[in-house]
Amino acid sequence: MTKNLNQYVDIYKKALNKGEIEIAYVALRKFMSTLRATFIKNAPQYTCGTVFPGYMDYTYFYFYDSYLKEKQLRFGLVLNHQKMQFELWLLGRNEKVQAGYWELLKDSHWNSKLNEKPIYSVLSITLLADPDFNDLDSLATPIWQATLTHTRDIEDDLRTHSH
Repeated sequence: MTKNLNQYVDIYKKALNKGEIEIAYVALRKFMSTLRATFIKNAPQYTCGTVFPGYMDYTYFYFYDSYLKEKQLRFGLVLNHQKMQFELWLLGRNEKVQAGYWELLKDSHWNSKLNEKPIYSVLSITLLADPDFNDLDSLATPIWQATLTHTRDIEDDLRTHSH
């Protein structure tokens, strides 16, 4: 027997009343804002968007430089809530742009393990699969360092293969 929406809302309400989900969610969103501020400080070549909270699935912010803007692309630094990991996504301005870059990059090493385009991006890289949230002060550095390494590599590949 499937549950109706009232049953799901009741489960949601009970979980929220415990207070643990709200504490974790607020802390994760705050950390993403801190990560964005750290990124702006350490990567001034990029323009950063605001932190989008998502729907308890992904919390993320976009960033791009002049090259990406010209190509109608941007990166997303993403906290995947279900996997509880940090990811780097390459995104197109719209579905048509994403489809074109998927064709360009689908056989690249970035997508070697995929048979079809990711739902929301052209490519997705796991930056940190098992973050230690008990040490938030140390958590930002490996994320932004990995992000900068991968963004340089991806942009180099784009410049080599781009149309």
